[in-house]
Amino acid sequence: MDFEIPEDLKLIQETAKDFVKRELLPLERDLLGYESEPESTRTSLPQEVMDSLKKKAKEMGFWGLSIPEELGGAGIPVLGLCLVEEALAQTIIPFNFGDVSPILFHCNEEQRREYLDPAIEGSKRYSLALLEPASAGPDSLKATASKVNGHYVIEGQKLVTSTVDIGDFVLVFAVSDAEKPPREGVTCFLVDGNTPGLTATGGGEKRGWQAQVIEPIILNFERCQLPARNILGEVGHAFALGARWLPSRRIIRGARCVGVTERLLEVCTEYAKTWDIFRRVISEQTPVQRILADMATDIQAARLMVYYAASMADRGEDVRREAAMVKVFATEMVNRAADQTVLLHGGPVYTRGLSVERLCRNAIAAGFGDEALELQRAIIAREILQR
Repeated sequence: MDFEIPEDLKLIQETAKDFVKRELLPLERDLLGYESEPESTRTSLPQEVMDSLKKKAKEMGFWGLSIPEELGGAGIPVLGLCLVEEALAQTIIPFNFGDVSPILFHCNEEQRREYLDPAIEGSKRYSLALLEPASAGPDSLKATASKVNGHYVIEGQKLVTSTVDIGDFVLVFAVSDAEKPPREGVTCFLVDGNTPGLTATGGGEKRGWQAQVIEPIILNFERCQLPARNILGEVGHAFALGARWLPSRRIIRGARCVGVTERLLEVCTEYAKTWDIFRRVISEQTPVQRILADMATDIQAARLMVYYAASMADRGEDVRREAAMVKVFATEMVNRAADQTVLLHGGPVYTRGLSVERLCRNAIAAGFGDEALELQRAIIAREILQR
């Protein structure tokens, strides 16, 4: 078995690492400065700074890496995307190289010009509205889309997790045929943010006792009328959108968990080497060494899992089981790393304005809920039982 990364992907990896080191890491102090100001509601860098970063990435030919070539992107393989995401996850600056949800790959020609191309370009922002308030999951949606005189009228509420706003348009999942099973009666709609009948409430970050809590935005649809041309994909087949790319996206998400954990290990290592108690650095203590060793071991194991699964995906093999394993292991790893970071620092590190606080929040954000992990375990178990 060859564990060597191909030379062309090594070049992509080094380019991503260099961009993070040269362009993104120096901006962390500015971002933390904005977050630490009690009167400031800004949790991201100014738009002109983000536009400058985007321009530099495009000049490097490093934009649209995850977009298929037939849609105008670079179309680099899954392993290459994992290497890029691993590098990007090691900074708290929210930046990516023109990545979009694979759901948008199903846009027709008209929708591509109006939604997909601007999303790739970065001139339009979007959000995903799948879940709902008090919903038990995707299989229990209540928002409806009724066909009236050739149009669709959406009624109900949806959730969007965001600290800013819903963007220029929203991908909305609504029940279009209540008589069919949930996976066959839900349709996805492209809804512009200024569509009459759509209002948004909530959102932002709320200060809790120990941490920042992201409050979801609630979308309220009251007789929100849309033309049939705003349907993405086919009527009743919303859950089939992006299914082709979903396992690969789970693997790439696992790579992001690896990157966040690696940065946490770096922070913990530096802290252990410089913080002393009674004139003795804590790195000499066995419990501290155990924490660092466990984190490093987790990173090595998760990275190998990610690279192996990505290589399988690039060979066109079925990676549903491997992607589920990556998702479970990498998610639990990054949450362990956040807990170990808190333990090493001797208490809560959720103090606004510190890089370690933002890193721990990123670690939690990189994870998934218990229900999602149980679903992945069910995929793994089903494959085992069918052997």
